[in-house]
Amino acid sequence: MYTDKKNVLQLTALLRAHGIRRIVIAPGSRNIPLTQTFTACADFECYSVTDERSAGFFALGLALESGEPAAVCCTSGSALLNLHPAVAEAYYQQVPLLVISADRPAAWIGQMDGQTLPQPGVFGTLARRSVNLPEVRSDEDAWFCNRLINEALLELTHRVKGPVHINVPISEPFFDFSVRELPEERIIRRYDSLDDAAASRLLAETFDACPRRLVICGQHAPEKDILLSDDFPEDMIYLCENLYNGPRKSYALQRTDAWLYAATPEDKEALAPQLVITYGGHIVSKRLKQWLRRIPSLVHWHISPDGDTPDLFGRLTAVFEMSPATFFNHLEQCPPPITSDTTDFVLNWTGKLFTLPTPEFEYSSMQAIQELLETLCLKSGNVTLHLANSSAVRYAELWAINPHIKVFCNRGVNGIEGSLSTAIGYAAASQEINCIVIGDLSFFYDMNALWNGHIRPNVRILLLNNSGGEIFHSLPGLNLPPRGHDFVTAVHTTKAEGWAKERGFDYLAAHDESSLHETMKQLLATDDNPRPRLLEVFTDKDEDIRQLKAYYHSLKNKSITF
Repeated sequence: MYTDKKNVLQLTALLRAHGIRRIVIAPGSRNIPLTQTFTACADFECYSVTDERSAGFFALGLALESGEPAAVCCTSGSALLNLHPAVAEAYYQQVPLLVISADRPAAWIGQMDGQTLPQPGVFGTLARRSVNLPEVRSDEDAWFCNRLINEALLELTHRVKGPVHINVPISEPFFDFSVRELPEERIIRRYDSLDDAAASRLLAETFDACPRRLVICGQHAPEKDILLSDDFPEDMIYLCENLYNGPRKSYALQRTDAWLYAATPEDKEALAPQLVITYGGHIVSKRLKQWLRRIPSLVHWHISPDGDTPDLFGRLTAVFEMSPATFFNHLEQCPPPITSDTTDFVLNWTGKLFTLPTPEFEYSSMQAIQELLETLCLKSGNVTLHLANSSAVRYAELWAINPHIKVFCNRGVNGIEGSLSTAIGYAAASQEINCIVIGDLSFFYDMNALWNGHIRPNVRILLLNNSGGEIFHSLPGLNLPPRGHDFVTAVHTTKAEGWAKERGFDYLAAHDESSLHETMKQLLATDDNPRPRLLEVFTDKDEDIRQLKAYYHSLKNKSITF
């Protein structure tokens, strides 16, 4: 019989799944749920060693003999500190030693309770990975716990072998051993070659079982290392956003966020993928992520050159530690099978997403972005577009941007700080026209970006000024009194004119549709003007919100069915 502590059950099931068989156990009370569960599992060979310092080196010897990971388990408090010498030796000998420590609940650390000290991260840089498991009380806790355990166990042998620490908080009571079976836990595997037997078997079995395949291309810098065919792939659908600057953008499907807003539950079910392959960086669309997270049978693979394991949809099962070029060139040489289900899936996506109407707005922040994008798409020559975070990057997703335009945005952490400085720095080293779309809060927060002597005439700034952080008004469930909204949205009456002129910009302003058309031409004109340019578009926050809601409402009314 096993403990009822869910984090211990998950750990035990995943230790078995990842092939860890030898566990050295030091005595104690807080680790009794671990001890009982490990010893009750017939797949483990357990060793009892009283002295933790000796137990750590005993486990080190087991790992040295087999070349495979071995674990050592101890109770809470100073017992863990006695494993430090063995961890140090394992680190410098590159031995896969797994330390499993029981712990008291975090609330009691430092409260004069017995056998308590801060255990997470206690080995510092000598542990290749250190994780602190949650006590599982919800589905999200269970997902988080599963992910942490998988990540830790994968790190034991990733590139260079070494020690890993898993800390397991256990609350009282912990003497309930009523569970008869270990749970079925999701296993994340890492593959660094597509030619070995395990990877080949995974590809074959998964492609056979999952004929409905979707590739999502995340934020990606312009690179030339992915040399792929220009033919439209018939074996899977490619989705991308404007921040993707890689190959296949010319025919990857875009504007998915708007489609998801318009689609009925039946539409989403009809086009739900079975396998999702991701690569690149962040995805802007929250709707896309939430939709895929709600597909319980989804299989997720991620292509990760550094071997990292981002579990974006809570369904990750395989990480391919290689370049996207290596992965997709392999698939072009050995394409997945195409069934009637595959064909229907591809035709539904390609044929139906294009029925989504192109948005048309009256004078607003959205109309300003639309006019800029339409003008840029008609221009010849190289153009780089920089989108600030918050409203700017989301509004731009309403349109598909011409593939020849490179698009950048600070989506690593998604903060508004530095959006303007990053774009100005890029333009300082660029020979192209650099257009920057930025909201008022982002601009004024980073206005010192213009306070340097490196601003060149190739800079074009479209500043959307609606006197506050409009996007905060669209947060679902937010219902604040007017005074509260003033603080959340940072209402202001600031203008950029004085600062722009002082910093040597040609300053333009638009207050209506007519002046927007005229000033946009001036902003984007190709001439010999040696000065950078800034167009400040003044709109009404409430009108921006009204028009945006009206557009989405129109999508619902059009009943875009599949």
